Parts: sequence; structure tokens; C-alpha cells
Amino acid sequence: MQQFETFEKIKHIDENGIEFWYARELMKILEYKQWRRFESVIDKAKQTCKNSDISEYEQFANIGKLSKRANNAVVEIKDYKLTRYACYLIAQNGDSRKKVIALAQTYFAIQTRKQEITEKEYNLLTEDEKRFYQRDLTKKGNYSLNQVAKKVGVKNFDKFHNYGYKGLYNGETANDIAKRKGLRYRENILDNMGSDELIANLFRISQTEQKLKKDNI
Repeated sequence: MQQFETFEKIKHIDENGIEFWYARELMKILEYKQWRRFESVIDKAKQTCKNSDISEYEQFANIGKLSKRANNAVVEIKDYKLTRYACYLIAQNGDSRKKVIALAQTYFAIQTRKQEITEKEYNLLTEDEKRFYQRDLTKKGNYSLNQVAKKVGVKNFDKFHNYGYKGLYNGETANDIAKRKGLRYRENILDNMGSDELIANLFRISQTEQKLKKDNI
């Protein structure tokens, strides 16, 4: 998404292919002018790590950088090498009055996350963020299931998926579920589920895929 390009531009990749961000660069994007103010936000984010039994040292790597002053003197300044999760916590503890903070929360929490999050990280997400995360997983799960189903000869995918819904929802088809939820025509029922309901559907999708593979149906 175009509004996320700013965060992508300051993303770095280390020698192991792991993405990270520098705190000094993130500070400017999040519209903080003074390091001491931004570092206080970092300290709050680090405390959240401690409270969740997540190693702050793995998320916030303390590094030093050389900086040239106006008189050409070179001094070492403090900086941090941040994981995506660290950036998310910083955004969560930032000044909520700034529009860019809300954008950063979304970017680092869900929209462009390319790696699995731990259970502890997941528990820190809001319900909306959990829902977005689980929705993304169900999309990937359905794609994988469809590929397997196609290989074993499934032709009518609507009928195929409806049997899955009927098994989970006491005989309700996708249309029945949509009507019960009061959705408009062609509105996706998966887009209108909470995180727990999405988890149940992800389990259904995963079990169906494994059944097709295991029993060579």
C-alpha cells in the first residue's frame, strides 16, 4: 500500500536476510524531533517486552553510530537496531494524537508482517489486529487447500467448501451463515468473523487439507 512506502524505504536487511529498522531513522518518520523524547517511548516499549517475558535485547539491539557535528567533530551517538515487533511496540507507546503513529501500528502489526508471531506477541494485539492476522492466515490456508483439492480432482469448489462449513456450523452453508450475519450479496463471510471464529475455520481448513493428503483421496 502506498501509505506504507515510507516504512519500507527505511527497512534494512542484515547478512542473514532478517529485516530490521534503525531507531534514529524511525524517529524522524514518527515525527519526533528530540532523541530524548523518542528514547522515553523506546523505554516504555522495552518495559512491555519485560512484562511479557520477551527478551528486550533480542528486539532492541543497542548499537552506537558515528555522527558528524557542525564543527566537523565526529562523536558516537546511541541508536537501536529494531525488529518489526520492537517497532510495533514503539508505535503502540507513541503519541496517539499523531496520524503517523496509527499508520505505524497497522503497518508493523499486521499489514506487511511476513513472519509468524509468537503466542506472547499475539496476545498483545488488539481484537481487530488479531482478526486481520487470522484472516490473512485463512486466506493462505484456503489457497493451499484449493491447490491440494484441485490435484485430487475437486471440480465444484463451492460445493466442496460448503461441506466444510456444514460440518463446522451444524449444517449451515456459506449462504446460511451470510444470512444469519446479515451480510450483503457476495460479501465474504470470512471478512466478517472475529478472531476466534477465524481460528476455528483455519483449523477446519487445515484438517481438510491434511485429510486429503494423508488418505490420498
